[in-house]
Amino acid sequence: MSGERVHVLAGNSFAVSDAEGDMECDRRTPTGLFSFDTRFLSRWVLTIDGKRCNTLSREDMTHFETRFLLVPGAASHYVDADVSVLRHRSLDQSFNERITVLNHSAEPATFAVRLEIGSDFADTGEIAAPKRRRVQVTARPEQRELRLRYARERFSRETVVTSTRPVEVDEAGMTFRIVVEPHGSWVTDLHVRMLLGPGVGQDLRTDLESHRRKLHEDMRTDLCEFLDRAPELVAESGTLGTAYRRSLLDLAALRYNPLAYTEPLPVAGMPWSMSLYGRDALVTAFQTLPYVPGLASSVLRMLALDQGSRLDDQYDEEPGKILAGVRYGERSAFGEDPTTIYYGAADTTPLFVILLDEYERWYGDADLVRELRHPARMALDWIDEYGDSLGDGYVRYQRRNTRDGLVNQCWKNSDDAIVGRDGRAPGFPRATCELQGYAYDAKLRGARLAREFWNDPAYADRLEREAAGLRERFDRDFWLPHRGAYALALGPDGEPVDAIASNQGHLLWSGIVDARRADEVAAHLLGPELFSGWGVRTLGSAQHGYNPVGAHLGAVWPFDTVLAAAGLRRYGFHREAARIAQGVVDMAGHFAGRLPELVAGYDRSLTRYPVPLPAGGSPQAWSAGALLMILSTILGLAPCGGNLLVNPELPEGFGRIELLDIPGRWGHADAYGRDRAAGRNGRPR
Repeated sequence: MSGERVHVLAGNSFAVSDAEGDMECDRRTPTGLFSFDTRFLSRWVLTIDGKRCNTLSREDMTHFETRFLLVPGAASHYVDADVSVLRHRSLDQSFNERITVLNHSAEPATFAVRLEIGSDFADTGEIAAPKRRRVQVTARPEQRELRLRYARERFSRETVVTSTRPVEVDEAGMTFRIVVEPHGSWVTDLHVRMLLGPGVGQDLRTDLESHRRKLHEDMRTDLCEFLDRAPELVAESGTLGTAYRRSLLDLAALRYNPLAYTEPLPVAGMPWSMSLYGRDALVTAFQTLPYVPGLASSVLRMLALDQGSRLDDQYDEEPGKILAGVRYGERSAFGEDPTTIYYGAADTTPLFVILLDEYERWYGDADLVRELRHPARMALDWIDEYGDSLGDGYVRYQRRNTRDGLVNQCWKNSDDAIVGRDGRAPGFPRATCELQGYAYDAKLRGARLAREFWNDPAYADRLEREAAGLRERFDRDFWLPHRGAYALALGPDGEPVDAIASNQGHLLWSGIVDARRADEVAAHLLGPELFSGWGVRTLGSAQHGYNPVGAHLGAVWPFDTVLAAAGLRRYGFHREAARIAQGVVDMAGHFAGRLPELVAGYDRSLTRYPVPLPAGGSPQAWSAGALLMILSTILGLAPCGGNLLVNPELPEGFGRIELLDIPGRWGHADAYGRDRAAGRNGRPR
């Protein structure tokens, strides 16, 4: 396969091919057709008279539809080719490919059109080394159908490929022997159904018609309506305008319907995280409140349904805990991977309360706040009971599943992510600093909900007292006077982990930072050790464990950086926030408007461009949301009762920005801003 990858995406289903549209196994990256954490096609290769095709052009029409124009044979055949091939690919709950063969000669032409088809039914968690599975293959030429099925006890997956044209079907694929008239064309539709259980025969014509109607009416209409519901951005910065639209398109693409829930939810992102992840979903919903309001209510309801209700070591479940993620693949179904429904995250539970309160502030949905009263109170109880495992008033984590549970259960969840300045890791249970900020914020927000909606002022008073005590205790135990910063974490004996890391930005965002310390925290975030010029490094460059290509040891994550920018604005560091915003938008400009999941922590002056890392996915929900949140941050958007407050602070060179029809409890409002260098007409001088 060539190096370029092309994908179509619809919810948690996606297909990844090479530049010609062919799909073959690649241990370096997921290629093939995937849905619900299973690869349904691992081989999908087109040949004409035994020759592979080369691409003349490609049109990416929407996130769920693309078209390839090909010629058979080597690139030298491009000139005066007598035949060309059009592959029109689309995806919804099923995969459809229309193949058109065009004869450009003045004589009839005979061709053997072959499609090699196969599936290994690999779990997405084992793409680098998929195990061999016994796949039952059934060729049904009379039905123009090829069936591939894998079953293991109660778990079964099936791929059904059908054609609208007569075809020779064998266990390795389909062959069409065709004659195309002079200057004529030949067309077939290949339809691929992905079945999660025993299949039931359907009329192919009805199935194809349903696919086309859904594609051309439902999906395109839904995409248009999704974009129309979002505020309109009018920006002099072309980079910002492109990035805004790209982010909305990615968020639309990354919505899926879980098997047991009817409302669309965000998957975390391609290719490794095409399912619901609690942390990613909560952060994405928070980031996008001014743009995609319905997302937050769906996320909150779904996570409340799956809230922890018991102690279960295998799944790291505890009463009141909000889940970390859900998987649907074979490894999860048989307990080989604990993440069928996994609770190994210490931050999702306070973030649940934070999102519920922020959503009500924006949209005034008192009914949802009352509906989720019990889950929210259970979440707040978890903070004090199971979260505070040592009884010292801090949220800590230590995995219950000692075999394959996550070692680090904060957002920096790689095994080596939490280390001190000298590179040594603390013991367990660990209390990372941002978890305390989230708990502080959740208690204050829970107090507001209790007082205004749950008719429980005594509970509200208690939460406020606890928040005040946590803030005072946190400043005493986490502050490092010799570093002028807060410790990254505390170990089990209260010893500080003295690394300088991006977690400082989360502390500003949560509001737990003492105002006397804010200047020093802000200085770190914008200083050369943390700020790369594109964003905030996860670990400072002067720390022993720093690695610019380490995911949590020096790389830059847009979502992480944008929380720091929002925190800086909260504490009045407006120009500093604008400087970070400039780096984030510039980063997006290097990737055609799409923020990657993470980039290397190299200094901007060294590389001159942001360096993407193979470990990162694209598109990613919370990276798309980060671009929207940076726009909210520089415009200073904040709900206040029935009004939307706007306090713009734009980076120099952005000119004028208008964000129109921002939804909220006020109906719709507009926000305007211009940078300090703009003249009276809003244009840069």
